[in-house]
Amino acid sequence: MRLTYSLAFVLALTNGSIAGAEVKPGQPATDFAGATLAGSSIKLSSLRGKVVLVDFWASWCEPCKKELPLLDKLAPRLRARGIEIVTVNIDDDRAKAADFVRSHGLSLTVLPDATKKIVAAWEPPKMPSSFVVDKAGIVRSVHGGFEPGDESKLESELNSLVGK
Repeated sequence: MRLTYSLAFVLALTNGSIAGAEVKPGQPATDFAGATLAGSSIKLSSLRGKVVLVDFWASWCEPCKKELPLLDKLAPRLRARGIEIVTVNIDDDRAKAADFVRSHGLSLTVLPDATKKIVAAWEPPKMPSSFVVDKAGIVRSVHGGFEPGDESKLESELNSLVGK
């Protein structure tokens, strides 16, 4: 029910125009900026030169609850290879995202998007959704949803973009 409400809200923000703003493979990643839960500033375009996984999630999303701890385990190994993970939380209340991160002991970069500006621009197909962005800022793939084992496929894909 909450997923339906959130998607309806996103569609309302985009005037129902799914094809208009949706970020697709082969396109430049739509830039965004903001303050993370940890209090630092982040701007996607400032990460050019690195491979980036942009992951959209919500605290009420059951698959997200499985995915985020696994991404958190991958993050240090990926970061050592020049790969960044930026998660965008779409909860209406920033405190819900902060509570989730704290209760799971996560150290991921979390950018709250309570205003829904980022999610409206990117239009993820499901919760969670991951967008793989190459060093030049081009979206290489979009992964909607999460099943156990997907993290290994993502890691392999991200590593292939970094090269040796």
